[in-house]
Order: sequence, then C-alpha cells, then structure tokens
Amino acid sequence: MIRVVLVDDHALIRRGLRETLADAGGIEVTGEAGDYAELRALLREVACDVMLLDLNLPGRGGMDVLASLAADGSTIGVVVLSQYPEDQYGIRALRAGAMAYLNKSAEPQQIIEAVRTVATGRKYLTPEIAHLLLDNVTGRSGGAPHDQLSEREMQTLLMIAAGRRLSEIAEALTLSPKTVSVYRARVLEKLGVSSNAELASYALRHRLIE
Repeated sequence: MIRVVLVDDHALIRRGLRETLADAGGIEVTGEAGDYAELRALLREVACDVMLLDLNLPGRGGMDVLASLAADGSTIGVVVLSQYPEDQYGIRALRAGAMAYLNKSAEPQQIIEAVRTVATGRKYLTPEIAHLLLDNVTGRSGGAPHDQLSEREMQTLLMIAAGRRLSEIAEALTLSPKTVSVYRARVLEKLGVSSNAELASYALRHRLIE
C-alpha cells in the first residue's frame, strides 16, 4: 500500500485527489495539510511514502517545503501538482528535490502513474519536462532573466503581477512590508524593469501568469 499525503490549501482539490487515488487501488491517503505549518505537524504523526504538493501555499510555499524536506534528509517522494506551467517551474522544482512535476490540468490517470512511479524511487517525467531537461543538457535553453530570481523573489514577482499590494504580499509570505519592498527592488533590477505594470507585462509575456 502506497501511503500519500496531500498538501494543497484548497479543500475541494484535496477531496478530488483523495477520491482519484482511492479509486486507483493500492494507494492510501494518510493525511492532508493546507499549509506549511499543518504539514510539519502532520508528518510527525503519520507515515508517508509520497507527497502530492502544491507550490502555491499560504505563507511558506511549496518550494520551501522541498527545501525543508531536503534539509531533513527526508525519503518522501514528492510529486508537485501546480497551476504553474512546466516550463516555468518544472526544472526549478526538480532541482529542489521533487521527483515529478505535473500541471493541475493533468489527467487523473497521469497523477496515479506519477504516484506509483515515485513510490518506487524513480522520477516521473512528462514529455514536457523531458524536453525541458534535454534542452538544459544540450544547452539549448538560453535562460530568461527570471531564472536568476530566488524563490522569495519569484513569489513576489508572481503576486505583484497578479495585482496584489505589498501589504497583502507581506501577510501572505509572513514577511514585513519592508522586506517585501526589498524583494520587489531586487526583482525590478534583475528583470530590467521599473514599475509594477512592467512587471505584470513581463510575467504575461513569459507565461508566468495567465
């Protein structure tokens, strides 16, 4: 029996995933968490072989979860299930320790296959991710300015592009407004833009948001 933990801040999505995995057979959902703090508490109480992880969590996001698991030496196989396009976060997530990256539009059977593959200790690569990895190996991916952003800088960029105020971003990331302002300044400098409107335009142009 493969033991799975679901990590997503939307209860309806967790419910859908739970039903999908239950119908597959041989997979048991041992727990659910809606944010980083809930997950840390949950992992002290339940056993888990595979984690289905959303990147866009309130407070500390999915990339922070990956970093924390790596620091703990965890053997949990992580399948990232995200709304972000594969070409923007897939490689970043794999480098951070994820063993699979799927878009939330993935078919249920693909999610099941990913869970079963990762449970054996192997990575599960979609055709999109496989092409991205090949481009990286062969040097065909020139890289974009946002590839140089840290995770906090990327989170700040995405939230600004989505129209959220600095105070809202600070609350979501559990940071001070001053710290968020510093991240914003770094993002502006690294991307070579000068305003929130230009940041939003950049994000749209590079398909970071839809």
